[in-house]
Amino acid sequence: MVVNPFTLDYNQSMNWEMLGHEWAVNLLREHIARNNPRHAYLVTGSYGVGRRTLALRFAQALNCPEPLSPEVPCRTCRTCKLIEQMHYPDLTIVQADQVGGILKVDEVRELQHRLALAPYEGQYRVALLLRFEEANPSAANALLKTLEEPPPQVVLVLTAESAERLLPTIVSRCEVLRLRPLPIGIVQQGLRDLWGLPDDQARLFAHISGGRPGYALQLYNSPDLLARRQAWLDDHAQLLSASRVDRFAYAEALAKDKETLRNTLRIWLSYWRDVLLRAGGVSGSISNLDRENEIEAIVARLSLGQAHQVVAALERTLDLLESNVNARLATEVLFLDLPRI
Repeated sequence: MVVNPFTLDYNQSMNWEMLGHEWAVNLLREHIARNNPRHAYLVTGSYGVGRRTLALRFAQALNCPEPLSPEVPCRTCRTCKLIEQMHYPDLTIVQADQVGGILKVDEVRELQHRLALAPYEGQYRVALLLRFEEANPSAANALLKTLEEPPPQVVLVLTAESAERLLPTIVSRCEVLRLRPLPIGIVQQGLRDLWGLPDDQARLFAHISGGRPGYALQLYNSPDLLARRQAWLDDHAQLLSASRVDRFAYAEALAKDKETLRNTLRIWLSYWRDVLLRAGGVSGSISNLDRENEIEAIVARLSLGQAHQVVAALERTLDLLESNVNARLATEVLFLDLPRI
């Protein structure tokens, strides 16, 4: 079942009906109120933290014809609804065909032709370039010309996991907004009070998401996504006691789809960070609440140093995958580093 937000109060409307990130909303509101939006913004943060939502709310605030105040969109007019659906004529979405794909130079050149035109019906043409770390070098370099000589009445918003994954020359031409995960309690309360999740599910998804409200809602609305997470963690538990032959067979199968490999390793990394926290005696809540008994069992068998080595190995492998190394070889090396339990 897909859930819809309940009616939000005045303060939430002033925050563009977003959960958290008030400082970022206030900054963008100030730019609009002064009639001085920057020509380019870069919104960074982990998947599901709210990068795209913030960018769309900004586009609404720039173009809403019936704002609640000069910098607060109504979110109910035709313009706001079309922007929310990413179908507004003065909004252009540029992204790779799929997550983990490649954004090619032709798509950036087509964007440049669109941006050369005056706004069709809004005050600004807004270009939203999602996951721009997936742009190939030619596409990234092509965008530089637009950033150096932006057309009037054009605002570009790039999103990426981190500024470090983009060309420094691109980052230097953007106003950078770094979004961080929200406190778990804030996400849990928002899921319960704004989106109507039962309290037990709100607590679980807030923890699993690591403070990323978008990812938490996706887990709730997508049973298949939650089932894949469970399957990857079940596979992980079996691998810890598997032979080297079985581990290598699993590595071969997993490495065939690089994006699935990345997603699997990210789930395992979250799990092992929980192990590391408990092994270090940290009493705070863990992310994988539904696997707490397993985590405690591993902590009883491993030292803090061993837990740290696994976390480091997972982080190293994820970094290598971003460098286009041989995915199967990198995965096999990782599996050799996993302890036998």
